[in-house]
Amino acid sequence: MQDITDKITVTQPLLPPLEEFIPYLEEIWQRKWLTNNGHYHQKLEQALAEYLKMPYLSLFTNGTLPIIVALQALRITGEVITTPYSFVATTHSLWWNGIKPVFVDVDPMMGNLDPEKIEAAITPKTTAIMPVHVYGNPCDTERIKEIADIYGLKVIYDAAHAFGVEIDGKSILEAGDMATLSFHATKTYNTMEGGALVCHDAETKKRIDYLKNFGFAGETTVIAPGINGKMDEVRAAFGLLQLKYVDAAILQRKQVAESYRKELSSAPGISFMLDMQNVRHNYSYFPIFVDEAAYGMTRDELYFKLQEENIFGRRYFYPLISNFPTYRGLPSAKKENLPNAHKLADSVICLPIHHDIKQSDIEKIINHIIK
Repeated sequence: MQDITDKITVTQPLLPPLEEFIPYLEEIWQRKWLTNNGHYHQKLEQALAEYLKMPYLSLFTNGTLPIIVALQALRITGEVITTPYSFVATTHSLWWNGIKPVFVDVDPMMGNLDPEKIEAAITPKTTAIMPVHVYGNPCDTERIKEIADIYGLKVIYDAAHAFGVEIDGKSILEAGDMATLSFHATKTYNTMEGGALVCHDAETKKRIDYLKNFGFAGETTVIAPGINGKMDEVRAAFGLLQLKYVDAAILQRKQVAESYRKELSSAPGISFMLDMQNVRHNYSYFPIFVDEAAYGMTRDELYFKLQEENIFGRRYFYPLISNFPTYRGLPSAKKENLPNAHKLADSVICLPIHHDIKQSDIEKIINHIIK
């Protein structure tokens, strides 16, 4: 069996020093309080709210449940306009709430929901817009807000990729009625599994906290059909410790991105995204896009060529959500409605990027792309 350490994987989880985590575990063992809004759960909510510059934040056990609960908390029904260019959890959350997703095309440069395509998709059944900050690149939040305000729609941002992303020093999470985060092991910041839902007022947070705890508002009072979305103490403690190291990890990711950009800038048929002006990025991913005619090879040919060299990128997001059996019969899922999304999905490879990737591995990846 091949040693996994030989593989250059698309990401690697950020792990704090084990010896620093053990005292947290010892304290948890002493407290004997493993879940249900424990000591570290409370501390992590406070620390993350401060780090992310948001007044209210609720922790969850993964990154999908915050989306499901956000839709419940805002009482979203009918139809929601969203993107086909995302991870399936975005649209599955709508489906689980009995909501019809309506797909619109994306911006060809950044892969985010194209605001100019939204209005044409609005019907009397539309109640919300659910964009995704793809690869951590901020959506055009101001234009989306203008449209939402005109039509009286709620806006929920899937910010799974956008931990710590800011525009002009302000958190991207300020946009919309709510925003959700994922702390999965593959993310820039992780709690192994985990997530969060951010909002703007105390009453909304109270409702969210009820909903993520089966709807309990007291020992014997259940005010809504909630769900179990609570994060346990072990992962909360892990997340608290992670905050000491995440800024350094983001800086290391930035250096990897800069290396890729420098060396691939002259590669025919290979394009990539640049940093946006006045944005603090987190470098969650480094997608490249392969132009078959100019590069002389299809995306899939390059993808599998890299795998032969133990380089495991990811075709993220391929296929489009609108191509999956559950959704492809929807009128909005027709290929002719989503040309930009299809072009991106058919040409993308996310290259390995993380805090601990070796310079020699970066050079190997680049050499196998440009040769």
